[in-house]
Amino acid sequence: MCGIVGAVSTRNIVPILVQGLARLEYRGYDSCGVAVYANGLQRARSTSRVAELSEQVSASKLEGTTGIAHTRWATHGAPVVCNAHPHFSHGTGLDAANRPGRIALVHNGIIENHDELRAMLQAKGYVFQSQTDTEVIAHLIDHLYDGDLFEAVKAAIHHLHGAYAIAVFCKDEPHRLIGARAGSPLILGVGKDGQEHFLASDAMALAGVTDQIVYLDEGDVVDIQLGKYWLVDKTFKPVPPEQRPVKTVVAHSGAAELGPYRHYMQKEIFEQPRAIADTLEGVDGIVPELFDGRVSAARVFKDIDSVLILACGTSYYSGCTAKYWLESIAKIPTQVEVASEYRYRDSVPNPRTLVVTITQSGETADTLAALRHAQSLGMTHTLTICNVASSAMVRECELAYITRAGIEIGVASTKAFTAQLAGLFLLTLTLAQAKGRLSEAEEARHLKAMRHLPAALQAVLALEPQVIAWSEDFAKMENALFLGRGLHYPIALEGALKLKEISYIHAEAYPAGELKHGPLALVTSAMPVVTVAPNDALLEKLKSNMHEVRARGGVLYVLADADTRIESGEGLHVIRMPENYGELSPLLHVVPLQLLAYHTACAKGTDVDKPRNLAKSVTVE
Repeated sequence: MCGIVGAVSTRNIVPILVQGLARLEYRGYDSCGVAVYANGLQRARSTSRVAELSEQVSASKLEGTTGIAHTRWATHGAPVVCNAHPHFSHGTGLDAANRPGRIALVHNGIIENHDELRAMLQAKGYVFQSQTDTEVIAHLIDHLYDGDLFEAVKAAIHHLHGAYAIAVFCKDEPHRLIGARAGSPLILGVGKDGQEHFLASDAMALAGVTDQIVYLDEGDVVDIQLGKYWLVDKTFKPVPPEQRPVKTVVAHSGAAELGPYRHYMQKEIFEQPRAIADTLEGVDGIVPELFDGRVSAARVFKDIDSVLILACGTSYYSGCTAKYWLESIAKIPTQVEVASEYRYRDSVPNPRTLVVTITQSGETADTLAALRHAQSLGMTHTLTICNVASSAMVRECELAYITRAGIEIGVASTKAFTAQLAGLFLLTLTLAQAKGRLSEAEEARHLKAMRHLPAALQAVLALEPQVIAWSEDFAKMENALFLGRGLHYPIALEGALKLKEISYIHAEAYPAGELKHGPLALVTSAMPVVTVAPNDALLEKLKSNMHEVRARGGVLYVLADADTRIESGEGLHVIRMPENYGELSPLLHVVPLQLLAYHTACAKGTDVDKPRNLAKSVTVE
């Protein structure tokens, strides 16, 4: 969600800051702003898009060699200009609100004790101009400032409870920028010849500016100035360069070309054959070495006797799908937990559990926190399925499988989801082999099916015209019900999530067998019922559930395999999948559901790539 860009240079860095914000737009935001030192503190803020902020900056001729910028996703306080970052401190006294202070600050995360700090600072005469928790940090640093910004920031973070990544500068030290992180990502960018340096929440913000990146660890504080920088760790001890090495990171710009597509989401749906092919590139056999890391995957896989999957949102549904694979193919007991709930309940840890996290960005705050909680309980065998090799999640897990979906700009995940499923299926086969439950014939069959996935996906994408016809009906509805059984119940959940995310139609998903235990009461002609109907062992049971819907006047929209003998008729609309995909069917059946959500949203005229109230990368709890 929120994005940070900062810089210290000898040149005007405003264009770099604004360009960095534009590259972070895909993460989601509802306000943005930039502040620089220019004979004092100067800033521009907007509750519109970065393009509008750029126009403000041009009109005001805002320039400076030290500055910070931010995209905000509202948590504390509405998305209005006074709550937009950057925030300034102000003087104390009766006219404090009219006297700019000396501190400028941007912040990602949530400060949990902001009310207590606000009361303390107000008692000391500070006047607040926003409802944010962030302004508290600016005033606190101002209160503690005694001529050395680095020391003031170090003193201030002692008082902060919660998660934060901050970038801050002071008008009294105009060529100095301080960054600090705890629970929220922040990186240091080293400029050409070391004469300028940058801070950012994401390497993508610095694409084209520098590819020399230092990843800050939890609790680090960094001081950057012209031609130099230095770091201290969470105990404020100096960090030797070899402990935070400069890495070359090729970050791709978020401003990818749309080509023939209307939206990034549509483009990313159609990129799935390539994303799966890239994710599976080089997979010639099932071996533990597919999962790279700082320990031996073979040793870990032999040692574990169960799997715990931690994830949020779409990634959680990929984990729910993987549970069926892991228990039916690898015969390993598997538990799937919503990451945001897991660490807040008592659980029974098993040190022989493989903790698997699933995350597109690798920076999802709830999933990172859940991972650390599992580790604190003694479950040290950890593996992540992640799309970003340089992310915090990859650094904190023992093992990783990096999916190669490429940058995903649309907020509603599509190609990252199917790439996760591909990675999880590989994990299933690898664990099955490690436990002696995968024969050579079965391995060959599964690998053949996986190699066929890109071609199979292309055939499913060819169904788009039929899905568009369905979307014309759905655009008129206010509610929808999705049904699936067994392995395809999580796919029904994912289809409902996609529809509600971008079309704002209320949608729910149920196991089809639960229909008569409550949801059937909602079924009318105004409640379309989407049914995922592959030709598997549960097909006849699913047909009975469909009859229950038709008997109540419900209208069915069925994704059926070619040989299911389900025919279109009054109140029954059928799209036939090109072939039966067996265990890999979820990767294919989800694609028409993605297209249905996309085209329904287009018909309703919503903002497909940036749906209201949602963010791409959720880096706060």
